[in-house]
Amino acid sequence: MPELPPHVLFGAAYYHEYQPYERLKTDLDLMAEAHFTVIRVGESVWSTWEPENDRFELDWLQPVLDGAHERGISVILGTPTYAVPPWLVRLYPEIAGERRTGQRIPWGARQEVDFTNPAFRFHAERIIRRIVARYADHPAVIGFQVDNEPGLELFHNHGVFQRFTDYLRHTYGDVDTLNREWGLVYWSHRLSTWADLWTPEGNAQPQYDVAWRRFQAEQTTEFIGWQADIVREYARPDQFVTTCLAYERPALEDDELTDRLDVTAGNPYYRMQDGLERPGHDGDPQRWMTSGTWALYLSADRMYSSRQEPFLVTETNAGNISVPWDNRPAYDGQWRQAAWALVSRGARMVEYWHWHTLHFGAETYWGGILPHSGRPGRTYRELARLGAEFRAAGDLVAGLTPDADITVAFSMPSKWLMQKYPALAHRDGSPDERAYQGLFDPFYRGAFDAGLQVRIVHARQLIDPAGRRAGTTPEQAVRQHRVLVVPGLYLADDATLDWLRAYAEAGGHLVLAPRTGYADQEGRARAERVPARLADAAGVWYDEFSNLTEDIPVLAAGDHLALDGGSRATRWVDGLQVSTATVLATYRHPHFGQWPAVTTRQAGSGRITYVGTVPNGDLARALMAWLAPAGDRPWRNLPASVTATGATARDGRRVRFIHNWSFTPIAIRLPVAATDALGDDRYAAGDELHLGAWDVRVLVEHTPQSR
Repeated sequence: MPELPPHVLFGAAYYHEYQPYERLKTDLDLMAEAHFTVIRVGESVWSTWEPENDRFELDWLQPVLDGAHERGISVILGTPTYAVPPWLVRLYPEIAGERRTGQRIPWGARQEVDFTNPAFRFHAERIIRRIVARYADHPAVIGFQVDNEPGLELFHNHGVFQRFTDYLRHTYGDVDTLNREWGLVYWSHRLSTWADLWTPEGNAQPQYDVAWRRFQAEQTTEFIGWQADIVREYARPDQFVTTCLAYERPALEDDELTDRLDVTAGNPYYRMQDGLERPGHDGDPQRWMTSGTWALYLSADRMYSSRQEPFLVTETNAGNISVPWDNRPAYDGQWRQAAWALVSRGARMVEYWHWHTLHFGAETYWGGILPHSGRPGRTYRELARLGAEFRAAGDLVAGLTPDADITVAFSMPSKWLMQKYPALAHRDGSPDERAYQGLFDPFYRGAFDAGLQVRIVHARQLIDPAGRRAGTTPEQAVRQHRVLVVPGLYLADDATLDWLRAYAEAGGHLVLAPRTGYADQEGRARAERVPARLADAAGVWYDEFSNLTEDIPVLAAGDHLALDGGSRATRWVDGLQVSTATVLATYRHPHFGQWPAVTTRQAGSGRITYVGTVPNGDLARALMAWLAPAGDRPWRNLPASVTATGATARDGRRVRFIHNWSFTPIAIRLPVAATDALGDDRYAAGDELHLGAWDVRVLVEHTPQSR
């Protein structure tokens, strides 16, 4: 991989071509004064690069790159393949994507095109080659972004469906094998020939849906990899290739896709103002724009998880985001807080979308660093301060390895399946298409609220059966992941479940939660007692489960697990039957009280704990605190509004990020000696550190003590 600059890159997406009047010099001078070190350009304007078929205008970007280079600002150059010009769909109407067979996506937004279509590929390759060949040698260009936020659509076009049929034919060999593996005897769905395969919009079979979603994600991965390979024909050895990931896209498998790139890049958008308050409220749902401090950190940890290494932030909040009727620019201090939070979890670049608020188009009220007037205001002033802080911190904070007390396994295939066949319901009984997150998020948030730091790892990264990336042996994993929580791993093959058991027996603490180990890799419910291949080692099994319409109190059983009166079971109960496990907690309920809520058992040199419900905040926090006891971790007992996250710099120094997520100034007593990384202040252990409203401090610890 190309070596990234030895400092945190800082800047914004910049679209000189969108400006209503000439102001290039003014903009670049303001960027330099704000200590910008990078801008992203060119990814959204194919119709500017190629106004008509085979007529190219490539020189308009030259002054932007020249001016940036003169001021020491680097450039990430984008390929414009996600925003297709009207003339292309006029010449080739068949390239329009279809959300249902035969029903084309209406034109007028973006990403409406079937990117597998040969006509599209011809023109896309031509424009990529023209742009990259023109500017790859420019000294300002340090990297390339291919496409943008891929995976928006599940395409139902005829050619896509035929490729899906071929994909199944190569995967299963013949229809008899497919009939058996998918259980197509059910409802008389047995195929006699591949021509019998039905189109996806009418499908009701889970096994079909598993294959369809996996195939769609592979199409996205192939498309981005195809672009990356073209760009690499022109790129210098020191230039990286990436794309900007929106992690909620339906046709995206981020860990697979980023294997084709040099570095992960993503766009963590978050609700500002009271959405960052801690302790916070839970009224806003988690979507592409998250809500809550814990969810901001979750976004960062998801980006780190894609390649298990530091990442780039290609887009994040500059001002108002989303729609014209939802305007919530940050409180003073929150831009600094969010940026340093991202850096603390491994961000090597913080880039805002975007520089100048647009005067036209669908995103007229998606606020940039500069308002519609183009004159610097509150946003610019705070980000200029942040740029100065990044410059002062230098290489200390570039490419940090974030601490991890708890590891939580993530399963994209299980998430896909639960979007159509969810295990959880909303309060009104309707299906919850975010059921997987409903199983996963409480464990992450419980760890965060307990003052712990989380490493997210994709299930396939642990064992990597396809051989695309070196997995880890159970013994290696024990050293890297002392506690491994596995919620909602519904789709799992035998090798994965056997690996989890071996991990526990090698000395790890394995935590199982609802829906894990219930189905195989095809989504078929397993015939053995569940959790499959783990029940004996866990000392507990079940064959009955129930959704909950009301929360149930959970009580400690004995002295092992300390619970307060607010601990509750929510949404789901596994009817656990204890064989050899120890019961840690029970339900206070006339029916569900016959089953334990939490059990644990020694397994080999390690331990398996089973959580039979979706824990509420109090229960999840107590569970995580029990799983990773405080011990010598001095940063755990802090005021409710304060977080303290740690990381290791590339030179081995220990860095600590202290945030106060509230309007109320506060002081904490430092448990270790430290130096302010952004100034000259030195503190002894026991000294008070004062934090203002919505404040953040960056410290270098003087001792090896960390978490």
